[in-house]
Amino acid sequence: MEKKKENPAKEKIEEKEEVEKDRKSGKGEKEEKGSKEKPEQDSEKESRIVENWEPKTKLGKLVKEGKIKDIDEILDSNQKILEEQIVDSLLDLKSELIFIGQAKGKFGGGKRRAWRQTQKKTKEGNIPKFSTLAVVGDENGHVGIGFGKAKETLPARDKAIRKAKLNIFKVTRGDGSFDSVGTENTSIPFRVEGKCGSVRVILYPAPPGTGLVVGRELKKVLRLAGIKDVYSKTFGRKRTSFNLVKACIEALKKTTKGVPK
Repeated sequence: MEKKKENPAKEKIEEKEEVEKDRKSGKGEKEEKGSKEKPEQDSEKESRIVENWEPKTKLGKLVKEGKIKDIDEILDSNQKILEEQIVDSLLDLKSELIFIGQAKGKFGGGKRRAWRQTQKKTKEGNIPKFSTLAVVGDENGHVGIGFGKAKETLPARDKAIRKAKLNIFKVTRGDGSFDSVGTENTSIPFRVEGKCGSVRVILYPAPPGTGLVVGRELKKVLRLAGIKDVYSKTFGRKRTSFNLVKACIEALKKTTKGVPK
C-alpha cells in the first residue's frame, strides 16, 4: 500500500515539472517572435502611411511627385517643413526618448524615466498630464528634437516624435584627428558651444577611436546625428536633462555656420 501511494505523488511532481518546462519554452518562443515582428510591423505602418499620404503643402506635393529626392535641398534653402511624411519619405529615421522625468521614490530617490508627470488641481480632483522629449535621426548627419504633452503617455510620445521630425536639421561632420589621418567624418569640424538656461555645453573634435566622452542622454543625440568621436565640457545644472539636450542641439546647429558650402 505504501508503494502505491508514493508512485502517484511522483507522477504528479513529474507532470508539474513538464508543464512548467512547456510554459517556459512557449514564453521564450513568443518573446523571440514578438521581438522579430515588431520592427517589421513599424516599418510596414510607416510605408503604408507614406503611400496613402495626400500632401497639402507645395513642398509636400513636390516630394510626392519625386521632384525633390534629397532632404538637403530643403534644408539648404531654409524651407519650412509642415508635414512629417516629407521627412519619412526622404530619410530612414530612428527615434529615442530622453529621460526628463523621475519616478516616485523615498526622499527623492526615484529612478529617471522618459515621462515627466504634472498635475492640475481642480474641484473634481487631480488631472495628470505626461510630457516627454524625443530625438530622431538617421545616423548620417540629420537630427531633430521635439517636445510632446498629453493626458496619456503614448499620445505624448507620438506628438514629440512628430515635432522632432518637423524640427530636423543638418549637422556638418568632420575629421577630428590632429593630422587629418582619418578618412571618415566621425567627429565635428571645430569647437562649438550651446547654452540653454543655466546649462552650457562645449563640444570638441576628437580623433577616431575616442568614442563619445559625454553624458548618457547626450550620447543618444550624438549617435542619432552620426557622430562617434567627441570630447565635451558641461557647466550649470546638468541634472535638468531637458536643458542639457537643448544646449547640445544648439551647439550642433552651429556646425553648419562657418563651413563653406
